[in-house]
Amino acid sequence: MTTRFFGARVQRVEDGALVTGAGRFTDDIKLKETLSAAFVRSPFAHARIVSIDASAAKEMPGVHLVLTAADLPAAWRDKRLPLDVPAPAIRHPLTQFPLAADEVCFCGEAVAVVVADNRALAEDAAEQVMVEYDPLPAVVDCRTALAPDGPLAQTSVADNLAAKWVNEYGDIERAFAGAAHVIAEDYFQHRGTGCPLEPRAVLAQYDRAGDSLTVWSATQAPHGIKRAIVDMFDIADTQVRVIAPDVGGGFGPKLLTYPEEIVIPHCARLIGRPAKWIEDRREHMMSTAQERDQLWSVRMALDADGRILGLRGTLLHDTGAFLPWGIIMPYISATTFPGPYVVPAYRLDTSVVFTNKISTSPMRGAGRPQAVFAVERLLDRAAQVLGLDRAEIRRRNLIPAEAMPYKVGLIYRDGQPLTYDSGDYPQCQQMALDTADWAGFEARRAKARAEGRHLGIGLANYVEGTGLGPFEGATARLLPSGRILLRTGAASQGQGHRTVLAQIAADAFGVAVDEVDVEVGDTASVSVGVGAFASRLMVNAGSAVDTSSQTLALKLRQIAAAVLDAELDDIELSGGVARVMGTQGGQISFREIAKMSSGRPGFSLPRGIEPGLEATSFFAPPQAAYSNGSHVAEVEVDPETGLVKVTRYVVAHDCGRVINPLLVDGQIQGGVAHGIGNAIMERMRYDEAGNPQTTSLADYLLPDAGNVPNVEIVHMESPSPLNPLGVKGAGEGGTIPAAAAIASAIEDALSPFGVKILDAPMLPETIAMLVKNAQAQKDAR
Repeated sequence: MTTRFFGARVQRVEDGALVTGAGRFTDDIKLKETLSAAFVRSPFAHARIVSIDASAAKEMPGVHLVLTAADLPAAWRDKRLPLDVPAPAIRHPLTQFPLAADEVCFCGEAVAVVVADNRALAEDAAEQVMVEYDPLPAVVDCRTALAPDGPLAQTSVADNLAAKWVNEYGDIERAFAGAAHVIAEDYFQHRGTGCPLEPRAVLAQYDRAGDSLTVWSATQAPHGIKRAIVDMFDIADTQVRVIAPDVGGGFGPKLLTYPEEIVIPHCARLIGRPAKWIEDRREHMMSTAQERDQLWSVRMALDADGRILGLRGTLLHDTGAFLPWGIIMPYISATTFPGPYVVPAYRLDTSVVFTNKISTSPMRGAGRPQAVFAVERLLDRAAQVLGLDRAEIRRRNLIPAEAMPYKVGLIYRDGQPLTYDSGDYPQCQQMALDTADWAGFEARRAKARAEGRHLGIGLANYVEGTGLGPFEGATARLLPSGRILLRTGAASQGQGHRTVLAQIAADAFGVAVDEVDVEVGDTASVSVGVGAFASRLMVNAGSAVDTSSQTLALKLRQIAAAVLDAELDDIELSGGVARVMGTQGGQISFREIAKMSSGRPGFSLPRGIEPGLEATSFFAPPQAAYSNGSHVAEVEVDPETGLVKVTRYVVAHDCGRVINPLLVDGQIQGGVAHGIGNAIMERMRYDEAGNPQTTSLADYLLPDAGNVPNVEIVHMESPSPLNPLGVKGAGEGGTIPAAAAIASAIEDALSPFGVKILDAPMLPETIAMLVKNAQAQKDAR
């Protein structure tokens, strides 16, 4: 295998179509006689459904179908959507019904669907569906969800405790008994949502003759939707094809299977015409999965030199009304908390509670930003108590490179012992500090203070389990034209998978990247797949592409060796031909090999060569591969208004071998933008009745170019021994430590006022109030 393209900054092959308007998103797919759907959604966070009268809507011109739960198949009456990730700790495995029948459990839950000639008619008809509700008390705050006399989030269960478990190792009692210092804090991190450019979207077409469904969805996991449809409809998997076309961002919430992805195919099957639903922004803010709230009550034990002896505490996680992806997110939080540090003893008690809000699920970082926020804030406080530099206390506790592979002592979400496979965490932190000129910051601060400005600097480290299994597959094929075709069930939401996978194959076949065609996100391409989440596709799909490409490349060389009467080791692939190495050697083009292998009447294939020019491989990793990084944020804070400007941001990042630095840099830049939003802007607000108050982008602030600096990125490469490419995931590392680093920087900027940052996001009004209160306390003394 050559490495002409592995490690090269190859421009994305996807971008030409996207920037010229030739992208093909779900709403761009125009099928003849397509109808549009709109959903009737609950205006209450919690209520009983007394009655539904859809008669007026059904009589409206242009309306083809109105369905409530009572109109769905009898087999669906008590059938919830599949629980994708079950776990023994789950006490109440509740997922959504396709349409709510008796009880609504969050504001925005779907109770009926209208299908009409166009979306405007469907929305008008949806307003004519009269639903009588009997409001019930709502559980709005996870911190009161377990109160003995409090309301129930769902009347079908006896309490609001969805799950409870303990993660622990070592002698935690001894660690705290012998500690010279104990740091204790509570941290609360509020809800945010994904807000991709393209909200959710579903288009379904039913083929009556073949009794089959084709579904297009803006999803991260087409195979997951296919499995859910097969399960709900109780049909053969050969009757369903799910396609993820171009997808305008995912960030995690598009990983789930939602009721709309079941109901819309059912409507198409009933009517016999294509049916489409495109989520609007208000629906997205109300009915697409979110992330957080989490309350961490934690303590850190340290010796006199600032070395960690133990971590302990409790984690309270708000799962919302349902458990669409089980307890994966809080479990990741619980196992991420020790971070890249030597922690001899550990215990975290985790409780997951139901509330009357939309469900929470993995979002970029998937529980890790919260865990990193907690441990990094504890380290900042410990540095303050011990009089140590914040970088120094971390250096004393980082796992050394010579300890790799490092067994943490916990079981990770993949069911394997949590073992960091490779990395040099102290060196990575030092690279970030050097790039950011950490040592020279005090001079910059002094200059700013002389000008009346408040600068601060913050640091945060993280480690992230990536490349999770169970597997992903890929097929490499030589086309009659001589081009290479790759097919994988792995979906893409803009990361550039077509480019990177083509780079891997191009090296295997000795061709240019633009001579490789890549098809992704279609369940008809590869029979089984898992999806795009957990920074897993380069490890899994990339390794599958590498293996299938190498297998097919070997076959091309074998055919060429037989045809050219040469030794296999003398055959090389280059520029679309297989040739005998040396100036006098013969050659045969890929096109000629394809024609020969397609079966010429009366001619035999070379002995020992099987028909067909394709190879399919699946890669199943033995465990997660662990990326890591260090972030340094420099900010300016206005203590009067609370406004924060991130003036400089540095990332030292290790994702193993880097296939395309250009794309990795883009992922980190985008991840930091997401992290800045999490840190100082994005917060879902609810009133006391559980009604969402942030239902548009006029209410919910997102970072833009004015809020996000150009991130300075330095790479180190510690190849993972767990896959043939030596790669690790890179999609979430820009987000995971961002809130912690920015909180540290804000607190540092406001150190003259004695402000403590305990919660996120840190909105301007919150910061201004903290400064005001701290100043009042100082004046009172």
